[in-house]
Amino acid sequence: MTSQIQFLMCAPDHYDVDYVINPWMEGNLHKSSRDRAVEQWQKLHHVLKDNAIVDLVKPQKGVPDMVFTANAGLVLGDNVVLSRFFHKERQGEEPYFKQWFEDKGYTVHELPKDLPFEGAGDALLDREGRWLWAGYGFRSELDSHPFLAKWLDIEVLSLRLMDERFYHLDTCFCPLSGGYLLYYPAAFDAYSNRLIEMRVPEEKRIAIAEADAVKFACNAVNIDSVVVMNKASDALKERLAAVGFRVIETPLTEFLKAGGAAKCLTLRVTEPVRAEVTANVSVESRIIRLEGHLLDSGLINRALDLVVESGGSFKVMNFNLGEQRQSTSAAEVKVSAPSHEVMEGIVSQLIDLGAVDLPQDERDAKLEPVTTAGVSPDEFYVTTIYPTEVRIDGEWIKVQNQRMDGAIAITRTPDGITARCKLLRDLEVGEQVVVDVLGIRTIRKTESREQRNTQEFSFMSAGVSSERRVELVVEQVAWELRQIRDRGGKVVVTAGPVVIHTGGGEHLAQLIREGYVQALLGGNAIAVHDMEQNLMGTSLGVDMKRGVSVRGGHRHHLKVINTVRRYGSIAEAVEQGALTSGVMYECVRNHVPFALAGSIRDDGPLPDTQMDLLKAQQEYSDLLAGADMVLMLSSMLHSIGVGNMTPAGVKMVCVDINPAVVTKLSDRGSVESVGVVTDVGLFLSLLLQQLNKLTSPYQVA
Repeated sequence: MTSQIQFLMCAPDHYDVDYVINPWMEGNLHKSSRDRAVEQWQKLHHVLKDNAIVDLVKPQKGVPDMVFTANAGLVLGDNVVLSRFFHKERQGEEPYFKQWFEDKGYTVHELPKDLPFEGAGDALLDREGRWLWAGYGFRSELDSHPFLAKWLDIEVLSLRLMDERFYHLDTCFCPLSGGYLLYYPAAFDAYSNRLIEMRVPEEKRIAIAEADAVKFACNAVNIDSVVVMNKASDALKERLAAVGFRVIETPLTEFLKAGGAAKCLTLRVTEPVRAEVTANVSVESRIIRLEGHLLDSGLINRALDLVVESGGSFKVMNFNLGEQRQSTSAAEVKVSAPSHEVMEGIVSQLIDLGAVDLPQDERDAKLEPVTTAGVSPDEFYVTTIYPTEVRIDGEWIKVQNQRMDGAIAITRTPDGITARCKLLRDLEVGEQVVVDVLGIRTIRKTESREQRNTQEFSFMSAGVSSERRVELVVEQVAWELRQIRDRGGKVVVTAGPVVIHTGGGEHLAQLIREGYVQALLGGNAIAVHDMEQNLMGTSLGVDMKRGVSVRGGHRHHLKVINTVRRYGSIAEAVEQGALTSGVMYECVRNHVPFALAGSIRDDGPLPDTQMDLLKAQQEYSDLLAGADMVLMLSSMLHSIGVGNMTPAGVKMVCVDINPAVVTKLSDRGSVESVGVVTDVGLFLSLLLQQLNKLTSPYQVA
């Protein structure tokens, strides 16, 4: 018996691959056989007529893709949302489909002309009529989804498409009767897959492999227990049969050349309408403002790419371009996201770029109280290295103690409101914490490219320098070190034991002796091997002069630890004359404070090594306060830790033979940071040579 389900189709009288607007069309221009296409379309038409009612729209010259009627619009009851095609090649179809719907008595809803939406190709109703799955990412914009919810009075669930081969939702997603779902998970981002799994029980999710997906197995027409498709593997047919579906295969290879199959060639115009279902959509939109040298610094591109890559969409509302080279630009951008969770992630990253969230009415930051010491409220804003301000009671307040990966704690006192970065463990009952992303802004520098490139001794932009640029970096670092020393500034060195192993210990000791270092951070090993070298001539049991292992040398570092423990401290070993040279000796003699953070692998350890991790972090943080530059010398864990503790504005140089270490630093995004991939001993040697060439803080030899 024929179902009362009705479909709209369009004969392929003018079908051909006349242009390329998707990956399937590439290489297939004018390679489709009209006769074979007609034959395949007629077979599909007959299959559907045997199981449902089929109506036809007249084909028109000049619009060869009109045969793909799924893109005509989205129908629910007596309402239809007409498509707004993304590509101009298909926009000529719109008036013909509009006329057909109006002639049939539908209420036609039209989206704004600049808001793409491609009908039932990107919007598929749950077969029980409970909600609408809506795709976005390639052809349809996320901002169309609130319109669908309003006009069709239905809940809309937004799914982001990630694979350009599956540019429409119906190419990789097919709701089936009984609440089942046929889909290709790899076509979606993680958020969308999680949303699918929340709505469709595991036993009703039929996830297919790529081999079936590229044959458009998901681009199927479902009529009750019948599933009509181009082709399916035996395994897929067996899975569908096991849950009560019968697969009818009908070859549609000619239409695959244009990127479509059974579903694309049909538009279902009788969809179930449930009276109890009402409009609902989780799409959230914000207006953000960006200021600075948006074009020449690439900031606007980074911001817009970030929005898309994070699962959102955007519309540039206003863009005021600076008239002169030195002028700044400003842009207001509408950002949309499929949920509040995704929006928070996007806006948090935009804030890092210096964007300001502009709600319709200026709103303060959202605050929630700390009810348990050391535990933040959920959804707290995670701080970055950049100077930050929060809006409280209508006023912007600067956040103190800026650092990465903290929370913003708000304290109200008779003297006013204070905001400071605090680690989670340091939060106290009675404080309030900033949650969400409203009322937060970061302060970013606005130098143009010309200013950055022509400033004679400006610090290198963030990134990783190759070997051929090491000498240039050394020259700049040497100049900065001399500048900082002569004005009474502060340089903090974070060093690993490789500094000693590579022969750089004597150079670091000289830097300390000549006043270029004001604090030293490291682990147990840097101190142990420095003193081993200066007491026993070895490092890790290797003779530093001859480069050969010494018999019994593997015990040298333990003997050194034992000696220092006998004296009670490194300082006492120096005072008693047991230690007479080296990095640690120079720290003690020149009153340069140091902090040694222990780890589970440490031998001994030295009495100066702080084995309480939390106390060690605090000691590091205290010594980093007020730093003008941090030199990170071959210590992955300590360098990354220090990077997280250090606010923007502090010049940072990370030297390591391992590119992964310096890349990790550059990922912080600070323009004052540079990574150098080279041998740390060589770097220190070159650095001292360059410092010796400098005759004054303002002259470079």
